[in-house]
Amino acid sequence: RGCSSMVEPQPSKLAMPVRSRSPARHEESSDSFARHLIRRTVTGMAEDAPGIIDLQRRGIDHRIIHPGHVTSVEEAAQACGVRPEQVVKTLVVRRGDDDYVLVLVPGDRSLAWPKLRALLGVSRISLPDAEEALAATGYARGTITPLGLDLPVVADERILGGEITLGTGQRNTVVAVEADSVIDSYAAIVADVTSDASTR
Repeated sequence: RGCSSMVEPQPSKLAMPVRSRSPARHEESSDSFARHLIRRTVTGMAEDAPGIIDLQRRGIDHRIIHPGHVTSVEEAAQACGVRPEQVVKTLVVRRGDDDYVLVLVPGDRSLAWPKLRALLGVSRISLPDAEEALAATGYARGTITPLGLDLPVVADERILGGEITLGTGQRNTVVAVEADSVIDSYAAIVADVTSDASTR
């Protein structure tokens, strides 16, 4: 897993400011541009991540972070220089046949199933396995994000008004982004859909 949420970290080699793409200051020759594309394809640079491409297309400011291998929310938060609650998990929830919803959950909280069922107006929802989640989103578990997808999004109200980190669809690459920008751009439903993780 990688980080999935943020606060404003101190500038470091892990965080690189990224804005929506602007015209290049000088023209590259066709040969050098072709070599650049080949280099990107071979190395799998962060800019190739589908989530980052979508943020750039939407003009949403973000920072790219490479957290390295992490195995817990706490490790992810430390690697990203943020608090655990800013490491936002994107859960794929099945509410019917071929009908999925993405739920954004703060890293220090758990999905509250009764609350989500009531919000969606259904009596039964479930988490698909990794293979089904991949088929539904195109993203492997651990990289799933709303970025780049056209699926309904529900965001827990606690992420409002701050910076979070989200996956990008590419391993070891996450982004720090303003939660409100994502919520607005993806028309997410905001509601109380989580519970304290310590009470599970």
